Amino acid sequence: MSAPARITGAFRVEEVPGRRRGGRACVRLLEALEYRVGAADGDEAISAPAGFETDFASIPWGLWNLFPPLGPWARPAILHDWLYATGGEGGRFSRARADAIFAEAMAVVGVPTWRRAVMWAAVRVGGRRGWVATVPTGIMEVRDA
Repeated sequence: MSAPARITGAFRVEEVPGRRRGGRACVRLLEALEYRVGAADGDEAISAPAGFETDFASIPWGLWNLFPPLGPWARPAILHDWLYATGGEGGRFSRARADAIFAEAMAVVGVPTWRRAVMWAAVRVGGRRGWVATVPTGIMEVRDA
């Protein structure tokens, strides 16, 4: 039996001065963040590269007391932002699959079930606008680290 799925490392970021998304400050990954889908030793991996910019969880300001953008869901949110920004890595993952991976990764890092359910429902309902169906040349939002 395989080990449980996991995010294989911590993340390191730097502030991106002046860059905001929906009122939320953006940061840039200094190192790639990798997640093994389904199992820690699984063949299917997602890697948000160094230089990728994120706002962590895209939570409306009015809900920050319950769901601050930087919570235990930060690593799953970075990967979810990467999947949305790249159209599921160029079509490798559908939007529904990206959202399911977000929920799976939140379980792996210990986000309580009720919070996972609310956050998953929020991305299913409100995420359509953020999904990039076609990957732009040079992969959106990746900058030299």
